[in-house]
Amino acid sequence: QMTVADDDISKLVDSEENYENPFRQSSVLPYRLGKKGLEVLMITSMKRKRWIIPKGIVEPDMTPWDSAAKEALEEAGVEGDVSSQKIGRYQYEKWGGLCRCDVFPLRVTKVHNTWLESEERDRTWVSGDEAVARLRHKKLKAIVRNFIQPRRDRS
Repeated sequence: QMTVADDDISKLVDSEENYENPFRQSSVLPYRLGKKGLEVLMITSMKRKRWIIPKGIVEPDMTPWDSAAKEALEEAGVEGDVSSQKIGRYQYEKWGGLCRCDVFPLRVTKVHNTWLESEERDRTWVSGDEAVARLRHKKLKAIVRNFIQPRRDRS
């Protein structure tokens, strides 16, 4: 017979969609402060060409933020100062499981003309509001909105 405590646990498990081991991913929000205020660098996804920010599986021998910075270099051709403080987490379904992605801000200090995935991806600088508008994932939109809001007020 199921007790109340067991029932509560089953609800928790169901809320995670029964995914026991989500894929750990990390992402960067590449940004710069320019004449027009805060700008975000967006890239296109490989298959559908949607506007996204760089992300990938956390490398086993790296911290999530350093792994995310590596993705920024490979996918967007940028380097900079990455924060070890995540600004949010979102999750989505991929590869038949759940991906859990932590987001770290990266202040861009160097932009390369060519990079590893420059043949497969486009990139563009947009305002913070435009970045929010272009992103599809609701939680990621909220994370970016929360990051740009106080910085918009200061510029």
